[in-house]
Amino acid sequence: MINIKKGLLLLLACISISAVAETYIYKGTSSYRSDIRFTWDGRYLYAGTSPYQSDIICSYDGEYIYKGTSTYHSDVLFRWDGRYLYAGTSSYRSDILCSFDGEYIYDGTSTYRSDILYSIRGKHVYSNTSQYRSDILCTIDGMIPIPVLIMVLML
Repeated sequence: MINIKKGLLLLLACISISAVAETYIYKGTSSYRSDIRFTWDGRYLYAGTSPYQSDIICSYDGEYIYKGTSTYHSDVLFRWDGRYLYAGTSSYRSDILCSFDGEYIYDGTSTYRSDILYSIRGKHVYSNTSQYRSDILCTIDGMIPIPVLIMVLML
């Protein structure tokens, strides 16, 4: 018979494992498993639906996006400050690649409508400011941090 402490620990472990939901990024408007381009598990971005460490594209710690599974400063691809995505570890305005205002991803620091690269509406990402179904680049089934999504769009 399992004692109460061990039973509670086992229950908590099962709950925390099931609480980690994967987010899938599908090609266009698809929701078919065969059209999954990327999987986000809360820390790592994988190619397709692969669970293998060798298929990890990047990791994200809330500020830095690292190459693969690395957490070394020399392997930082991008830095996110909540609005701007910088090249590498930079914090210089000249190294801002794009910005996000809650709906639009802009080229660099611009806020001009003509410099909108992508629009995020619900679970869809559109090209530029389009609202046409034919301009949906990807469908997101779950939650993904904006800087990781931007990286997906750059791939």
